[in-house]
Order: sequence, then C-alpha cells, then structure tokens
Amino acid sequence: MTDTTGERAGPPTPDIVIITGMSGAGRTSAAKTLEDLGWFVVDNLPPALLPTMLDLADRASLAGIAAIVDVRSRAFSTDLKSAISSLGARGVAPHVLFLEASDAVLVQRFENVRRPHPMQGSGTILDGINAERELLRAVRGDSDIVLDTSALNVHELRARMHGYFGGDSVTGLRLNIVSFGYKYGLPVDADLVADCRFLPNPHWVPELRPLSGLDASVREYVLGQPAASAFIAAYLQVLDVSLAGFEREGKRYVTLAIGCTGGKHRSVAMAEQLAAKLTGRDVSVAHRDLGRE
Repeated sequence: MTDTTGERAGPPTPDIVIITGMSGAGRTSAAKTLEDLGWFVVDNLPPALLPTMLDLADRASLAGIAAIVDVRSRAFSTDLKSAISSLGARGVAPHVLFLEASDAVLVQRFENVRRPHPMQGSGTILDGINAERELLRAVRGDSDIVLDTSALNVHELRARMHGYFGGDSVTGLRLNIVSFGYKYGLPVDADLVADCRFLPNPHWVPELRPLSGLDASVREYVLGQPAASAFIAAYLQVLDVSLAGFEREGKRYVTLAIGCTGGKHRSVAMAEQLAAKLTGRDVSVAHRDLGRE
C-alpha cells in the first residue's frame, strides 16, 4: 500500500493507515481488526507525530502501522494535511480510512454506552455530532476510503476491514461493488451510483418474490432482459474510463453502489454480474440490504 517515488535504502517502508472519522462510528473496532491482522496500532496520535511514528516503525522493521487520529487532537484537520504532505515528500502515501454513520445511529450508540459526545459541551449529543461533521468535512472529502458503518455490526465491520487490508499490499485500484435498496437510502460511502430500477421487478412475479438476486431463477429473469445486457455492456465502458481516471489520480479504493427498490433482486443480480465481468481487477461484492425485507 506504499507508493514510493524514489529508491529507499534498507527494508521496505511500512504500510501506513490513518483511521479517522466520526466518534462512535467504529474507529476502535477497525483498529482492533488491524491489530489482529498483525499491524502495529497507536490510538489518539497527534498528526504531527505521524512522520516520527514512521521512523520508529522503520527502525523496528514493522510491516504495517496504523494510527487513530480524531478530534481529541483539536487542530488535527490542519495538522493532518501537513503530516500527510510530509509523508508524501518522503515517498510515502498513507491510506486514510474515514468511518461514517448516520446521526440517528450515532446518537443511539452514545446513548447505549451512556457517554457524552466529545464535542457536545453543554449541548446535546446531536449538537456534538453536527460540530464534528463540520470539522471533519474536508478530511472526509480527501479520504481514500469512506466506510458507512450504520448498518454494520462488529463482525461485518471486521469483514470489510479484512477485505481492505487483509491481503497483500495494494498495487492497483480495489473496487468494492455494493447493492442497495433506494427505500433504505443511498450508501453515503459510494463513489459511483448506478440505478437499475428501469428493469422489470421480480418482486411482482409470485414465484420469484421470496427469492433474491443470488438465486439462479431470479438472476436469469433479471439478466435475461435485453435492457440488462445493454446496460452492462455500456456501464463496463463507463467503468473503464472512470476507473482508469481514478487510478491516474492516485485513488486506490472505489465503491460502486448499484440500487433497486428494495436491494433484494435486481441490484443483487446486477452487482454480481458486473463483478464477474470485471476480470483482471481486484473486486469485492457486498449486498447491504439483502435480508432486510
């Protein structure tokens, strides 16, 4: 995961991940997953110390290091950009993972643990969440991965982290395809969104209604539509252009969301089919809303 711009003496530079995002969105769980994968993790690291942490990891011959950086470091937004620039000048490109969740989910999580939000002061939990969102706006926009944990349990979050960081170092772009249902809302972590509600809905076919897009009969019904074949062929061309552009810009993770009404039939079948067609690329598939109906 390290992007070098020149020769470096000695052992390879450690991979480095910066974990940031909303309080209550799962930063600690994400960090524990990296620890289980063998990464060295530091919590609440001031951004200015990231270059120092890299130096220490070099001396200790650590393969991967991660740091949780958040609003407890009050000037962290400006400091984080400066630290990333310093690392870039040394030929190191850290991966910035931003964890996100909806307001309602964050409020519930804080209420469940009976803890105040770190930025609420004398106000409400929601006041703290709004203040933190505003402070993190620029960091979120510059992040390599924006992961929405609203609908994820701890085990699902661990699985997503394993998908991102559990394999060998990333040398190309990694594409995550997510099916979803529009009635449950757009995935906030999507880079690209495709809508397949133009296809006939298997929900209205009695024998297909209880099945999903993972079942052969539903898959045949959806993909057998002439419009489905035309869409896949055209969208693969769009992806060739888009993904090549993302790679030129240095983006290493892209999330493509494919939606239908409920996220059960059409979007699931289309997501699986697109993934199957994208041979030669590092692709993973997730079905956000499958099983919610």
